[in-house]
Amino acid sequence: MSKGHGAFVWYELMTTDTKAAEAFYDDVVGWSSVDSGMPDANYTLFKAGDVRVAGLMTMPEGAVKMNAPPAWVGYIGVDDVDAAAKKIAELGGTVHRQPEDIPTIGRFAIVADPHGAVFALFKGAGDGEMPELAQNANGNIGWHELMAGDLAVEFPFYQKMFGWGKDEAMDMGAMGVYQLFNHNGAQIGGMMTKTPEIPAPYWGYYFNVEALDAAVARATARGAKIIMGPMEVPGGAWVINGVDPQGAHFNLVSMKR
Repeated sequence: MSKGHGAFVWYELMTTDTKAAEAFYDDVVGWSSVDSGMPDANYTLFKAGDVRVAGLMTMPEGAVKMNAPPAWVGYIGVDDVDAAAKKIAELGGTVHRQPEDIPTIGRFAIVADPHGAVFALFKGAGDGEMPELAQNANGNIGWHELMAGDLAVEFPFYQKMFGWGKDEAMDMGAMGVYQLFNHNGAQIGGMMTKTPEIPAPYWGYYFNVEALDAAVARATARGAKIIMGPMEVPGGAWVINGVDPQGAHFNLVSMKR
């Protein structure tokens, strides 16, 4: 497997009002946004400094008709999208959108783990690597968190798919075990069995901000709802979980209140 196999390489927000979402995240996270320039596509790029970190697009009509909420989706790099999609199905996951090409960009598929948490597979076109930000850099995605249907099922699934390593396991009492995981030795996230009040398994992404309280103030001023936090987590960071004005869940993290 290559170094990029199993790494989160892209993030995408599908929402109902892209202009409002663009203004919200530029203000709250500190991103700048530009049109992608892709022909026949209304696709916006979020940038941290000069580095592209995420994309923004209008929700597909079919998703809107199904009353699917706006949501962030993470793209995980693989060496072969078709082979990975086949393996997803063999391991009990679901392929929601079969592998297809994005001209000049790469190949992708939309999939889900055995209990339904959605993510995407991606393989870029060409040999060039995208510039990278440090994991804790402002504007980057500093943490990846899975609220799993069943940790005992999902962790082995992701290990087999992406070679993720098992890191420290944290006892959260009545909530269960929070299992940290790493990619190529670097700790990149955690997962736990979701609590009963969470309606469905999902992946959440934590955006690094300069100072948490100021970012929360900007978010609430623009209509976001904070559903958890601010809360200090092991390692000294502070986090919040929130819902943006269009209804997409988002998370913020900072080493400074």
